[in-house]
Amino acid sequence: MSVAAAGGVTLVLGGARSGKSAYAEWLVENSGLKPVYLATGRAFDGEMEERIASHRQRRGDIWQTIEEPFDLSGVLEDLSGNGQAVLVDCLTLWLTNLMLDQRDIGGETGRFCHSLNTYNGTVVLVSNEVGLGIVPENDMARAFRDHAGRLHQHIASLAETVWFVAAGLPLKMKG
Repeated sequence: MSVAAAGGVTLVLGGARSGKSAYAEWLVENSGLKPVYLATGRAFDGEMEERIASHRQRRGDIWQTIEEPFDLSGVLEDLSGNGQAVLVDCLTLWLTNLMLDQRDIGGETGRFCHSLNTYNGTVVLVSNEVGLGIVPENDMARAFRDHAGRLHQHIASLAETVWFVAAGLPLKMKG
């Protein structure tokens, strides 16, 4: 039985191109539940269009895809209790969307964490660990790093399982 099959919240962290999304997809696909992909990314340029296309191709047709750049809480409320395994990819793109739209980051992340606490089912969250490098030189990048770090800490505290993926190798941190 997959870790994700038992239900609850699983957080999968890692750097860019670490294999975190593929690992999270594997967890969901092996849960025995119908997979739902909740995509937060938006294609602002050709490189992002290619990333999105690559992810779609890797997943294939077995996934239901929901594209939502802002209201993750609303989508989770709608999906709660439906017997599906939901993969949210990715939280750092979601934070970027919120920041670019000048939304209330504390309010939105608090609402999202509340929806995770009340969610009835299996949800796997993917996010980039951005706090391992040098201190960014500009205010927005530092704010982004700080928002992501606080969000990861909050989610890790409520998640049943936390994984860190580097070089395609998952390391279990919690659970």
